[in-house]
Amino acid sequence: MEEKPFLSTREKFMPYCKIFVSTFFLLATTSMSVAQKPLKIYISADMEGVAGAVTEQQLGPAGFEYQRFREFMTAEVNASIAAAREAGATEIVVSDSHGNGQNLLIEKLPEDVKVIRSWPRALGMMEGIDSSFDGAIYIGYHSSTHNPEGVRAHTKSSAKLTDIKINGQSVSEGIFNAMIAGHFDVPIIMVSGDDIAVKENRDAIGPIEGAVVKEAISFHSAKTLTPQAAYKLIAEKTKSAIQNIEKYKPLKTKTPVTVDISFKHYRAAEMLAFMPGATRVDSHTVRYIAKDMIEASRYTTFVLGYDSNLSP
Repeated sequence: MEEKPFLSTREKFMPYCKIFVSTFFLLATTSMSVAQKPLKIYISADMEGVAGAVTEQQLGPAGFEYQRFREFMTAEVNASIAAAREAGATEIVVSDSHGNGQNLLIEKLPEDVKVIRSWPRALGMMEGIDSSFDGAIYIGYHSSTHNPEGVRAHTKSSAKLTDIKINGQSVSEGIFNAMIAGHFDVPIIMVSGDDIAVKENRDAIGPIEGAVVKEAISFHSAKTLTPQAAYKLIAEKTKSAIQNIEKYKPLKTKTPVTVDISFKHYRAAEMLAFMPGATRVDSHTVRYIAKDMIEASRYTTFVLGYDSNLSP
């Protein structure tokens, strides 16, 4: 019988070491692959729904609290961004969608975030969204102009409009924007704002996450969280939404799209009725048939933004 050569302890365990090392690198590579999977999130930020915002004093450059509330708006967006990153987001685009579109303090946003500012934009508050995004988030949203409740409730223009309908349904900015996102098969996954805005969006879009940062008392009054409490809640709801992103569905709209815009004054409707494709359906309302939500958004942008006195 031939005698087997003596094997050292190192030689005996070498095959097992190789298997262990190979398995370790395989698991590490798989883990890195999962961690680096692209996850794009779109954030549309308004201001009326920011914690503490109740009147024009917080919402425009002439207001005595506007500069402070730019800080709060930016911090709410940052809370959502940080939570989104923690939950796996790899790319984030933020749309500054309030007033003049120049509210966010961009130097306080993370350096790898891209920001959309000012107007006009064909897709309005959703400019820049496309089918590459996995989900969209609303920060600081409010309820619609046809809703009798909600802080600073309006749709597109509190000064000009009494209603916007899509295919016969009155819509808020959030619902209109969800329809734009739905055109690209992108779901809305979270909304922050007052309790009326959150309910209105959830009723129309589905059971998305909602961060109620204040409870509406009237058009100009609310019981509100403090800024720090709002940031914590927004982060919590953002993280939950992204962790469960697969369960949210885009809001799809039947085409062609019937757009009815009702004005507070009849003259705007009278003039717009001269446009090819536009029909005046009553004294204050003009109807337009768009091929899809992109055309519907472009038409709405034109109607609310055109002025013959426009200049550079």
